[in-house]
Amino acid sequence: MMRRFDWWAVKIAAVCVIVFFLQNTYDITGDFALRADYWMIKPWTLVTSMFLHGSFQHLFYNMFALVMFGSMLEKTIGSRKFLLIYFVSGIIAGLGGTFFYESAIGASGAIYGALGSLAVLRPKMVVYAMGVPMPMIVAVFMWALMDFIGMFAPGQIAYAAHLCGLAAGAIISLSWIYEFRENRIKRKPLEKLPEEEVRAWEDAWLR
Repeated sequence: MMRRFDWWAVKIAAVCVIVFFLQNTYDITGDFALRADYWMIKPWTLVTSMFLHGSFQHLFYNMFALVMFGSMLEKTIGSRKFLLIYFVSGIIAGLGGTFFYESAIGASGAIYGALGSLAVLRPKMVVYAMGVPMPMIVAVFMWALMDFIGMFAPGQIAYAAHLCGLAAGAIISLSWIYEFRENRIKRKPLEKLPEEEVRAWEDAWLR
């Protein structure tokens, strides 16, 4: 069965680029960023913050990962499930991040959700991580380990939100393992026994 692929990873990346241009033209970042002390009053910031970025470098690396890994996932599970993974993971990453950070912006949590999904559904797929080819499951483990270590170092990166998004994407995808897993075993259709064998069995066991 052909899964629908609508290039949503690319479309979302394009929207983020446009929003970044608007951020640098108008003072909108503060109004749409996720704030730990204010998100209950402005719950939509759990989504709008996913389209904001703090610098060109922040935007570039996130969009590079989104287009590459997001498109891989979208081709694997289809556009509808990809959007589910992306936005649910992003929202959970944002909620998790409110326990650690005063404010946050960026698509990283949602992108990590896509990575977590690929680690579950395509663990053997070879990707380049830190310049070295390795299975997806190993690459995601390495990135997760680096984020975990990063949580204990001061900085501007929301490592805890990354891990929350990663966990969300992986957990959601567990229910799709049978449908989308690698090397899925195709069962052979049952062969119809010749009539002579059926009659022989009946003669041997039913009389």
